[in-house]
Amino acid sequence: MNILAQSKKHTLSRHGAFLLRRGYSEMIRQFTPNWFAMTMGTGILFLILLAVPVEIPARRQIAMTLWTVDSMLFCCFAVLFAARFIRFPQTIQPLLDHPVQSMFLGTIPMGLVPIVNGLAIFGPELFGSAALGAAHMLWWLDAGLALLVACLVPYRMFTNQQHSLEQITAIWLLPLVAPEVTASSAGVLAPHLPQGAAQLMVATGYVLWAISVPLAFSILTILFLRLALHKLPHRDMAASSWLTLGPIGTGSLGMLVLGQTAPALFAGTPLAQAATAARDFGLVVGLLLWGVGIWWLLIAAVLTVRYQREGMTFNLGWWGFTFPIGVYASATITLYRLTAFAPFAVIGTVLALALLGFWLLVVTRTVNGMWQGHLFHAPCLQQPKPA
Repeated sequence: MNILAQSKKHTLSRHGAFLLRRGYSEMIRQFTPNWFAMTMGTGILFLILLAVPVEIPARRQIAMTLWTVDSMLFCCFAVLFAARFIRFPQTIQPLLDHPVQSMFLGTIPMGLVPIVNGLAIFGPELFGSAALGAAHMLWWLDAGLALLVACLVPYRMFTNQQHSLEQITAIWLLPLVAPEVTASSAGVLAPHLPQGAAQLMVATGYVLWAISVPLAFSILTILFLRLALHKLPHRDMAASSWLTLGPIGTGSLGMLVLGQTAPALFAGTPLAQAATAARDFGLVVGLLLWGVGIWWLLIAAVLTVRYQREGMTFNLGWWGFTFPIGVYASATITLYRLTAFAPFAVIGTVLALALLGFWLLVVTRTVNGMWQGHLFHAPCLQQPKPA
């Protein structure tokens, strides 16, 4: 019994002393943008909690707590990521040239969007009217960052990285989807701003949507071909099956919220009729994109069952189970509120429960992985620098 107790104590000490053994410096050097997917998953959870069409006791208080935690996580990750670039600038090029790690740069602007939305929702209550000004400024920062990532990562793909059709997975979507995630946020934030600023934000949202969605669907087409020719990726990439729902769900949501916001903002202007048409067009496009998502949702579910039978090992990529299904659930619930079609409410609630289940599973595994220390690992630093 004493031997067993000593063994457990040794294991606890070994795991708890991870940072002391490897040092904070090494943790910073090994920090990857994958961690921002955690803020994406947690962010969409509190937004869905506010939107789901069922009675939930203390929902606003729970959502506010999750938003606070999410904001703290994002700030912590931002500091760690900035520290990596400042203290270890030689790690910048390996990250940009890595064909997988570079894609996760898209999670940074996407992880900031729920925090901006939450600042508009909870900020005035907590910090006063200045919170809306901060949210407005952060939205433009996020838009610039999303556009930068959407251009920079493909540029590195075209010039420095090595890719083949067989190696393609849905993570290619991550840098390209970021602008449309920011676009969907414009419809949430704009009604809280002065008319001129709101008009500019909504117009920019449509531009960001147009930049992102067509490119994302081109990737989905290539991904279908790759799966047909080369079959499934390794089980370590199992969660990437759900990433296909990201551009579809966010694309649908963006058209819905931008379209609903536009008529009031552009009333009495030369664009009034176009804004009214955008509302109706947005509903139709949102519904059509939602229908496209049904197929990818079913495929992702079936593939996950198959991967589970093969034995899936946890990694940070599992956060890919959360945000895509969350934005698809958000689009579904928004369709219910606009159409009053009861099946949307049922489907949206089921998806919200699935999101909660995924989040609880993944956050538990993540905390355990952080305690053990094996999640602090940058694959881009394990490869020789390209010539």
